[in-house]
Amino acid sequence: MMKGFLEYVPGDSFLHRMNPVAKLGVALLLVIATFATGNFVLLALLAVLDVVLAAQCKMLPQTLGLARAVALFSLLLALIALLFTPQGDVLVALPWGYIGTESVIAAVLIVVRLVVCAVPLFLVFYVTKLTDMANALVKVLHVPYKYAFTFMSTVHFIPVFMNDMSGIMEAQTARGVEFDGGIAKKIRLMMPLCVPLLVSSVRKTNSAAIAAEVRGFNLRTRESGFKEYPLAGMDYAALAVGVLILAAAIALSVLGL
Repeated sequence: MMKGFLEYVPGDSFLHRMNPVAKLGVALLLVIATFATGNFVLLALLAVLDVVLAAQCKMLPQTLGLARAVALFSLLLALIALLFTPQGDVLVALPWGYIGTESVIAAVLIVVRLVVCAVPLFLVFYVTKLTDMANALVKVLHVPYKYAFTFMSTVHFIPVFMNDMSGIMEAQTARGVEFDGGIAKKIRLMMPLCVPLLVSSVRKTNSAAIAAEVRGFNLRTRESGFKEYPLAGMDYAALAVGVLILAAAIALSVLGL
């Protein structure tokens, strides 16, 4: 069974031991490399790297579940690209254009890119405590604490709002509302539920702001944190590998491969 959304998963893997900033940096480098190249061989190697990292963190089932969900979501974008970006030799004629060979490649590329780039960020946030991520950004990159706290709070509130929405939908289901059906029906039924969700969100955000102010949020500085986050050799090595992958992606793109 999958862990809760962005619920920290403890462990002793290579990724767990890395500096939070290094982990985030490597993940971003891999994401940029994914979108910087259209070479399917490099994308396949990145996909294999994702699987290896997931297996090393003992999160392969969760990662495969995420990949499946992202792939299903990206199919919609791929379908739009397939139908409305006529490129290459004509395969199927349409009233408004055509489906070409390059259209098919572009559609497949969308699915592959979204799946490959989602996994590194997924793993980083699951093997890193949000407090460590925010504090490391402050300590290592000298990011002002209020911005790091805002980032941490934004990520933290996503599962909270998802749980609230799930609770509201369960309450409506208990009252006889049926959410089964097509996408149009689900959207029509869920739109009114956004109002109570918005009210609940504002209340939670206001309570969190008051609590932070009472605890001296405005007095927090870089020196306030007692824990240090030094970069080790494996952090530099991982960043170097990320830079090399990005350089390879850019080089292949420039060469048209």
